[in-house]
Amino acid sequence: MAQITIEALTFGYEGSAENVFEQLSLQFDTDWRIGLVGRNGRGKTTLLRLLQGGLAHRGRILSPMPFVRFPYEMEDPSLATGPLLEGLCPGAEGWQLQRELSLLGLAPDILGRPFSTLSGGERTRVLLSALFLREDHFPLIDEPTNHLDIEGRALLGDYLRGKPGFLLVSHDRAFLDRCTDHTLALNNTGPELVRGSYSRWAENARRRELQQRERDRQLRRDIARLGEAAGRTADWSDRVERSKAGAADKGYVGHKAAKMMKRAKATEARRDRAVEEKRALLQDVETAEPIRLNPLRHHERLLVEARALVISHGGRPVFAPLDLRVERGERVALRGANGSGKSSLLKLLAGEPLAHEGLLRSPANLVLSTLPQELQGLCGPLRDYAAQQGADLTLLLQFLKKLGLPRSQFDLDLSTFSEGQKKKVLLAASLCRPAHLYLWDEPLNYIDLLSRLQIEELILAHAPTLLFVEHDRAFCDRVATRTVALQPPAQPR
Repeated sequence: MAQITIEALTFGYEGSAENVFEQLSLQFDTDWRIGLVGRNGRGKTTLLRLLQGGLAHRGRILSPMPFVRFPYEMEDPSLATGPLLEGLCPGAEGWQLQRELSLLGLAPDILGRPFSTLSGGERTRVLLSALFLREDHFPLIDEPTNHLDIEGRALLGDYLRGKPGFLLVSHDRAFLDRCTDHTLALNNTGPELVRGSYSRWAENARRRELQQRERDRQLRRDIARLGEAAGRTADWSDRVERSKAGAADKGYVGHKAAKMMKRAKATEARRDRAVEEKRALLQDVETAEPIRLNPLRHHERLLVEARALVISHGGRPVFAPLDLRVERGERVALRGANGSGKSSLLKLLAGEPLAHEGLLRSPANLVLSTLPQELQGLCGPLRDYAAQQGADLTLLLQFLKKLGLPRSQFDLDLSTFSEGQKKKVLLAASLCRPAHLYLWDEPLNYIDLLSRLQIEELILAHAPTLLFVEHDRAFCDRVATRTVALQPPAQPR
């Protein structure tokens, strides 16, 4: 066991008014499995890049081993997967590669396939297998669950739980609980590193918040009471002082007035200390305003009907014939393994011209609001993006502010946003469009935990009709009214 030490780390991006980190100091053991959490834009990915050595900074990072970060940049994804892995982890034996792939649920023949032909989930698992074959490095893992289905996340969680130390960025509560033994939270006032899983940290944070809120209420009462008492005492002192003019013993009266003024100042000092204590409370409590949504109500009850629907890619069906009904007010979660056609189904419903057979019907004048999975191509100022999407700029900014995007970001180029902030832009744009039916493809990828809870509350409060793909088990369990599973097509004989 060895230790990694961060001393007085200070870093800010060029052109930014504030530093991301200011005098950050931390120390942790190399065998700890650490979950790194915090709101989007708080610096999680930046911290991984700083540890890896990709950014100039002030302060020191001391480590007994070099760092390696997931995801990797692949120079030529057209190459076969086996040679690519051998290049990422030179010295690893073939049996070691096959062992890691097997632990991640991948067959050995994947090594002969071009990396570019693998699904997003397969790519994630292949690259993670290489990460842990480099035993002389400390792993930095950034959002590994994106594009993994629920079963894939459970498999990956079990895999990571059997590994030595790493630093992991994720917003999936169940996944963090499955594989981490420490939690590093980037709070408003600085880092908090504690022993235990995310749920244990969250429960302790909740109890701390309740205690601080109770203390805050007590201090509010004390401050009001002490302020009134100081005012009364000072007023008495002034009246006593004014009575000196006709007093027989002016020295006694003056002494009495000075004593009362001293008491008033002591009371004011107690009030000031209470104010200072109150100011220090609740600074790490993350707050989020509720988001309002006004979904449209269609006059027909049945909004989507599919019978024996099959979508084909390259002439091959991607799922077995599907019967699907989505009625007004339902929130239907689409389930299926990676590559089972969930995104394709949403794209077809959104009007993309995909090859398909069977019946697909929706009522006339059905208004849709879509949320795509992809983040590529987001650039330029927010005002231009709002115009391209036909979204009201003021409303878009209101949604983003409630989702935790600071005002200082509003005038920056979208290309400078973190992945989570970009996802919030897509989400806000969808919310800006009142619709009869919302089609959301993995809406929570990169989204921080507090914003996930906001979105849950939004859906439960305003009950939009929703057809969605999402692999966050806690979110699906709370939000979905039912689940539809896409089955694999029959194999030709």
